[in-house]
Amino acid sequence: MTTSPDELVAGLAERAAAAAETLAEASDEQVSAALAAMARRLADAKDELAAANEQDVATAESGGMSAALLDRLRLGPQRLDDLAANLRLLAETAPMVREVPVRELDGGLVLIERRRPVGVIGVNYEARPNVTIDVASQLLKSRNAGVLRTGSAAIGSARALHQHVIAPALEEAGIDPEAIQIVGEPGHEYAFALVRQPGLIRLAILRGSGQTTAALGAEAARHGVRTLAHAEGGGVLFVDAGADPTTLRRLLAEGTDRLGVCNRVNLVLLHEKVADEYEPVIRDVLGAAGIAVDAAPFDHPIGHEWALDDGREATVSLLRVPDELAAARVANTETSGLAATIVTEDADTARRFLDRYVGTGAFWNATTRLLDGFKLLAVPETGINVDHMPGPRGPVTFADLYLRQYLVRPGDR
Repeated sequence: MTTSPDELVAGLAERAAAAAETLAEASDEQVSAALAAMARRLADAKDELAAANEQDVATAESGGMSAALLDRLRLGPQRLDDLAANLRLLAETAPMVREVPVRELDGGLVLIERRRPVGVIGVNYEARPNVTIDVASQLLKSRNAGVLRTGSAAIGSARALHQHVIAPALEEAGIDPEAIQIVGEPGHEYAFALVRQPGLIRLAILRGSGQTTAALGAEAARHGVRTLAHAEGGGVLFVDAGADPTTLRRLLAEGTDRLGVCNRVNLVLLHEKVADEYEPVIRDVLGAAGIAVDAAPFDHPIGHEWALDDGREATVSLLRVPDELAAARVANTETSGLAATIVTEDADTARRFLDRYVGTGAFWNATTRLLDGFKLLAVPETGINVDHMPGPRGPVTFADLYLRQYLVRPGDR
């Protein structure tokens, strides 16, 4: 009898839910030990991981995957080393504060904010093997169980990481390895099944392309599953009249070092006073890196995210603007609101731009590529939330994955 996507995902969620309670009760020492074991096993299992990843890459290449997406798919020695270093750092990071005193109440009572695990979190993410480790480690650190589903191109790598790294590391630390589950079947129908389990999966973290993530979010809403979505990206670089050309060259190079990531430079806004002077500089730097400049008038929305445009990732949009307030307005209204940088030596101009820009990450003479959990906060992330609502915004880390509970008790207990 064939198992439907909903049945398969529900079964995985049930297994994760059965292990969630023991994970929630795991000691800080157990969690740190599991993370350290994951770091060690990345090296111990490098041959098995390489074989699985090479097969994924070969299949994707034969299917015509673009160079930028292939770059995200590869899990080479350097990325394994970086992942291991991140895990060791996370193992040493102080755990989430689980009880926070708020105030004293009448009658000798005290109010305490308790931070409790969500339970089972579903995560859907793009075909990037490193995200499997990033997400699993964040769930473990926050004591949440999880059901993880990656893009079809990376399923072989995800299975290998789960089999050789995640599950055995949990077991070694005395934590039920069933707490982290991997959806091992390809196809978007399994992503939709992930957001249709309201009794089992309490929260779904959605990463990937805007169109797919929006559809998943709508499906989750219909079934009463809460979501944290990272659907769109694209960094903005505003070149002010007071920009230093050396700084501009550096930030353009840093902002386009990888083209398949959400926090890359996607749109350059250029102050019209210096446009004739600096546009050749911009074209020179980008052209040397093999990146095309798409200048206005556009045949697409101003904030069109090139990282998601298969085959045309090596493109940056260029638009002239009259001043810093106009630049902030474009960044606020025409882009996802992920991140924006102002390049200027004029402090007053920088403050006006930064005060007007309302996006998730705001930078002055610094690259938007810094909008990343590890680079900003020294811990991996599960995604970057750009919603305009209270709650975790920006890089979402283990410290954000909790439910708040108020406890009132006698003050002398």
